[in-house]
Amino acid sequence: MDALEILSDLENVFPYFQPIFNADEQSVIAYEVLGRYQSNGNVISLGAFFHDDQIPDEYKYEVDLIVVKKALEKALNLDEDVLIFLNRNAELLMYGHGEPFLQELLEFEKKGLSLKRIILEISDRNYQGDLDQFDHLLQYYRTYGLKIAMASIGDESHYFERIGQLEPDILKINLQALKSTAIGVNFTDVLFSLSLLARKIGATLLFENIEMSYQLQFAWKNGGHYYQGFYLHPPTEEFINRDLLKYRLKEKFHDFIAYEKRKLEAVYTTAEYFQTMVQDIVNKNKKASYEALFQALIKEMDDIAFRMYVCDEDGFQKSANIFKGENGWTTQSVYLNKNWSWRPYFLENIIKMRHEQKGRLSDLYGDIETGETIRTFSFPMNEHDYLFIDISYRYLFEHDQLL
Repeated sequence: MDALEILSDLENVFPYFQPIFNADEQSVIAYEVLGRYQSNGNVISLGAFFHDDQIPDEYKYEVDLIVVKKALEKALNLDEDVLIFLNRNAELLMYGHGEPFLQELLEFEKKGLSLKRIILEISDRNYQGDLDQFDHLLQYYRTYGLKIAMASIGDESHYFERIGQLEPDILKINLQALKSTAIGVNFTDVLFSLSLLARKIGATLLFENIEMSYQLQFAWKNGGHYYQGFYLHPPTEEFINRDLLKYRLKEKFHDFIAYEKRKLEAVYTTAEYFQTMVQDIVNKNKKASYEALFQALIKEMDDIAFRMYVCDEDGFQKSANIFKGENGWTTQSVYLNKNWSWRPYFLENIIKMRHEQKGRLSDLYGDIETGETIRTFSFPMNEHDYLFIDISYRYLFEHDQLL
């Protein structure tokens, strides 16, 4: 793309708008502004122009300013609760110490556009300047009501560190990774961590690049409040009817809800099944040794479980592991007296079992030793001892609503 051609033809620089839908009302809650250029009758994305390191910042700023001005002029006619997302990398935002851009926004505030509706979607991943100055500028912008969105997961350690430093209002997650056949528990675990972090800092999750139904379902299941992507609506030159997809999204959400209810019912039914079975075996073996108890459990759960052990209420292991490998069940004495209280939710589950006096079936998680996706059924044997039975992936796969 010829930068000089664009700079000499700014009349043909203009914004496109990609709608962002919310989960609670299934309507358009925001638009992301995207730069476009018309050349010989073709509409071309300006993404490559803004990402070209060879083009000086002042040229990028001039073109971006045209896009922003034209976009905000149109936005004056939108409902007052519709948000506007503006993409800003750190270099562009720091141009002129951030003051020229702010002054342009303040001019639109005089026209009636509340700056609380402006979301700055920032990216500082390759920024070579002073991050402290950049962060100060963002905090300065916030005093005017502007909100901050952080772009997609890249380098996870950097991403989480920056979330902690900036406490953005919106976390934007790119679902491009879901296209990969290699996607697995790790990506879901990262999203689970992000959803917890978002809740802690009061941030909203926005999932972008939704191109298929299963990606929308994934976003919905993983706490997404805002959704964006070609599956919902492509970028267009004009705004769309806010309720354009309300009926379609309601139907989709109804399907998602029904599916999740079936899965939850399956988990509940399985937990009740394990509860009845294990309680009966434990009651019949109250005076037996741990080894004898495990042998009685194996007779009923050989095709279900692959590991069993007993801990006290503080998480110290009172028995060895009994583990099912390729050659059958073996005893792993090395685990005796190990402590597991540091595991997430361990003590919380102990307290719940003590008060409810019944077993609990865990969420899905990755087993450290085998690397497989499993669940654990935990059961209160008495006031002090708690039985843990790890359920194999094979069993979960055969009962696929447990996955």
